[in-house]
Amino acid sequence: MKRMLLVLVLFATTIAQSQEKTFEKEVHKISKRIENITTKQKDSLKVKVVNIDKRLDKGEITKTTAETLKQEVAAYHARRIETLVSEQERLLQLLVQDKTNGKIASSNELYFNDDDINTFTVGHKTFRFSINDEDNDHLNTEKHPEDKKKDRGLGNRTTSQFVFALGVNNVLDNNDFSSLNNSEYQFWRSRFYEVGFTWKTSITKRPSQLYFKYGVSFLWNNLRPENNQFHLKNDKVTELQDFPENLSESRLRHVQMNFPMHLEWDLSKNSVFKDGGISDRTNQAVRLGVGGFVGFKLGTRQYLEFDDANNIDIEEVQYDNFNMNTVNYGLSAYVGYKATSLYLKYDLNPLFKNTETRNISMGVRFDLN
Repeated sequence: MKRMLLVLVLFATTIAQSQEKTFEKEVHKISKRIENITTKQKDSLKVKVVNIDKRLDKGEITKTTAETLKQEVAAYHARRIETLVSEQERLLQLLVQDKTNGKIASSNELYFNDDDINTFTVGHKTFRFSINDEDNDHLNTEKHPEDKKKDRGLGNRTTSQFVFALGVNNVLDNNDFSSLNNSEYQFWRSRFYEVGFTWKTSITKRPSQLYFKYGVSFLWNNLRPENNQFHLKNDKVTELQDFPENLSESRLRHVQMNFPMHLEWDLSKNSVFKDGGISDRTNQAVRLGVGGFVGFKLGTRQYLEFDDANNIDIEEVQYDNFNMNTVNYGLSAYVGYKATSLYLKYDLNPLFKNTETRNISMGVRFDLN
């Protein structure tokens, strides 16, 4: 029993000491934040005063104007110190009140770093506080106001888009566009679907209308032959042959992963602010993209559906590469308004080995920010 009482006393003493140290730690953090607030505001004020004196020496402003500007920045930073310190005083009052009520339950660590200064724990809640504000920009730079106006558009130079495209597939023989008139594939039923992500980076650091667009996408390309034909692999050559039964479905599908790259002209009008600053805007007007792609096949299969001699419905899936080239590359372009564009894609290398048959796709493309 005595041993149990001793353990309880030691446990209670440890908790009391831990709470006392925790309270001191929180008070120290608040005082450190107040010190940092004061230091940062004073440093920012000094930088501004130096800039004003430089403008006075260059003859950009008069002595009277310089004195007026100094008074204004001094009053501004005095208000900032008062506002930020009052917030810390409010937290200190909460801390004292909860210490009196025995509700403090923060970390028992005896040591902490500068990152801990920006946290404040009362009861079961942890508050985060930041003393960073717009004045910090003046601590690392002495730019002229005109330079700051120009820099407004230097935010994130890269944006991302979700891309979805769909349309029709077909083939060209010997790079002859007129061969579409005699194509052995159904034009409107040979469709493609594309899903992917792109990144759009401004070519220059200043707001502009020229971008480099790149990304990754997955394509599902379907080719449906005309006249009850299907694809037959004959050693190293894949040919279209007549099927002995009446086909209700004949479709060759190949899935590929592409890495597109385009140079895009985006004619969106940039935002101009009252102070002369410019901010970049995209996907708000006419867009034109030209470039290409490189990719590889992920898989190929042929779907056949027909009724056999016993009038039984047969659905057959054939898995093979059908002599398709694994690596593919080509040209692509799009033109449109805002997020919607007309899309054209053409393979430069043959679709099948030992042939001059090349895939061509035309459709609609959506680039969604």
